Amino acid sequence: MDKNQEPGREDILLAAERIKPTLHRTAILTCRYIDELVGASIYFKCENFQKAGAFKSRGATNALLSYDQYDIKSGVATHSSGNHAAALARAAQLRHIPAYIVMPENSSKVKVEAVKGYGGRITFCKPTLIAREEKLNDVLNETNAFEIHPYNNYAVIAGQATAALELIEDQPGFDTIISPVGGGGLLSGTALAAHYFSPKTNVIGAEPTGADDAYQSFYQKKFIPSINPDTIADGLRTSLGSLTFPIIRRLVSDIVTVNDHATIEAMKLVWERMKIIIEPSSAVALAMVIKHKHRFAGQKIGIIISGGNVDLMHLPWM
Repeated sequence: MDKNQEPGREDILLAAERIKPTLHRTAILTCRYIDELVGASIYFKCENFQKAGAFKSRGATNALLSYDQYDIKSGVATHSSGNHAAALARAAQLRHIPAYIVMPENSSKVKVEAVKGYGGRITFCKPTLIAREEKLNDVLNETNAFEIHPYNNYAVIAGQATAALELIEDQPGFDTIISPVGGGGLLSGTALAAHYFSPKTNVIGAEPTGADDAYQSFYQKKFIPSINPDTIADGLRTSLGSLTFPIIRRLVSDIVTVNDHATIEAMKLVWERMKIIIEPSSAVALAMVIKHKHRFAGQKIGIIISGGNVDLMHLPWM
């Protein structure tokens, strides 16, 4: 694919083939209790079962497998609160190169350990976007590594689109597909997949009220950065990117926010009723549907469970 051009239909299909040998085609689960609760038919695309525990493996793997060995000979680098960090470290192992990861000092312990487990070389920074970017620039200058941005990269976006592609292939005919939104890689990829492979399907982003920069950007039609986000959904604290925002503006139907209390209740509900582990960022989408269930009544809905990397000693309801 042309890495400087928005992914098209063939780019998404090629990404799916490229990552197929090393990643899972994740399960799609349903829950009758939740269907009855919201009055709709919900199909959960379980990226918590993905390699490294999150959808981020799709984008990171597609990106690394897209680049020539010469481009990445000195290794790769990124900033990430956790899931992209682990995904990139794992993908770098596949290419036998180092991965240099800048992580906020308040990153989840389980995500830090996952990065270390995949051989990632971590540098910690203050938990702000400016601090992350400044520290990453230092790392890039010191190592001459190649930057793989967590979401502002077309090869990454094409990889993230494959989750919705699989969902549409395995369960066609969705009225709505819902994705959580932080930096927008998953939401923009989901929107592209729906656009090309299920054009009658609406795509909606779900976002925490304490980190609602995507909501503000979407409705003010201009980029609003994430400043001092306050949410338990640690994967959704980042700002939209210059590549993700235009796709979201053009192809996403709506962005809806939900508070952390509702997110925690939705997370508990999935743990208790579906018997699967999901992280707070994943629960935001279901929390939004429950909050606005009259809006979705009678629909066939796809929800992408973005990941399941949780510190079991610090669960949000404890």
